[in-house]
Amino acid sequence: MPLALLALAVGAFGIGTTEFVIMGLLPEVADDLHVSIPTAGHLVSAYALGVVIGAPLLAALTSRMSRRTVLIGLMALFVAGNVLSAFAPGYDSLMAARFLSGLPHGAFFGMGAVVATTMVAPERKARSVSLMFLGLTVANVVGVPAATLMGQHLGWRATFLGVSAIGLVAIASLALLIPHDHAHAPVVGLRRELAALKSLPVWLALGTTVAGFGALFSAYSYITPMLTDAAGFADGSVTLLLALFGVGATVGNLVGGRLADHSLRGTLFGGLTSLAAVLALFPLLMSTEWTAALAVVLLGVAAFVTGSPLQLMVMEKASAGPSLASSANQAAFNLANAGGAWIGGLALAAGFGATSPAVAGAVLAVLGLGVAATAATVDRRRAIPGRERVVATHVPEQAGALHS
Repeated sequence: MPLALLALAVGAFGIGTTEFVIMGLLPEVADDLHVSIPTAGHLVSAYALGVVIGAPLLAALTSRMSRRTVLIGLMALFVAGNVLSAFAPGYDSLMAARFLSGLPHGAFFGMGAVVATTMVAPERKARSVSLMFLGLTVANVVGVPAATLMGQHLGWRATFLGVSAIGLVAIASLALLIPHDHAHAPVVGLRRELAALKSLPVWLALGTTVAGFGALFSAYSYITPMLTDAAGFADGSVTLLLALFGVGATVGNLVGGRLADHSLRGTLFGGLTSLAAVLALFPLLMSTEWTAALAVVLLGVAAFVTGSPLQLMVMEKASAGPSLASSANQAAFNLANAGGAWIGGLALAAGFGATSPAVAGAVLAVLGLGVAATAATVDRRRAIPGRERVVATHVPEQAGALHS
């Protein structure tokens, strides 16, 4: 695997850290800016809104630019957003800075996934995407706890300055390790990118992402009350348990990338089935502390086994113009975050119990399986060659073209 993937992983690490660390610093931010914690919670939504808007918009605006230049520019925008967050004088300016920080998120992962797959042989595409996403999962194990600790002891503004420093390291890594690709990456253009996005298989792949990761976030958004109210853990133990989720996600991400290179669709179906089973068993697993800890790890593994396959599926269905579709898939991940949390909240509000969001998530996972099965049927009817992996053939990028 080329070292350039390390540069992408560093960028993903910084993005993952800034996305999730705000959740652990809401009390400090609320106290400093003299707002309520629920009001401070809107900062999470501002970032997510930036991701959803920025992913397709920036991908479209940069469709004729060098991918290397785009990645560096997106990371520079990320640094600017975090620096502005650190020096925001008030709540409104912090909201705007968080929105700005979210804008490059989806486009970076979308473009990064395209670049990652062009630097490796066809049989290693999924693994290359999983190695980029490794930065995101490791951020949940190391970056978020460390940044939260920094914010609690040095102030929340120090956290955003620290994340900005990670962004600068990522820019240096991208400039040093990503090859100049003007001569190798085809200029696709916005019209071709939009045409690729009109394909029904692309939208079915995006729908699978929304349903599959909506299943995860239906449960994960309410994992703390499950662990404390159902499993009986003390509040102070939750941070460690969330780190266990990050460990599971890291393992699932790596395993999913390797398996998907052998069977993309098989890995997707297996991951969604495992996710549905784990979530359905949550009411039973949350009955004791050790099984609850196991459930948290298994949730991370089962959910992130599907991460790389879903990203690669979207890219290959839109192989004539993959950058916009790849970025749109990141917007789909964030829609899944918001939608899953909403559905899990409905289950709680209906009085079905602390573990009911997980059961609702199991239903969403089954829905994701249904969408994936529909996509497979559409593929067969369109006479796609009878292989489990659909490899893009009409984008003239050779496996080793970017090694020079």
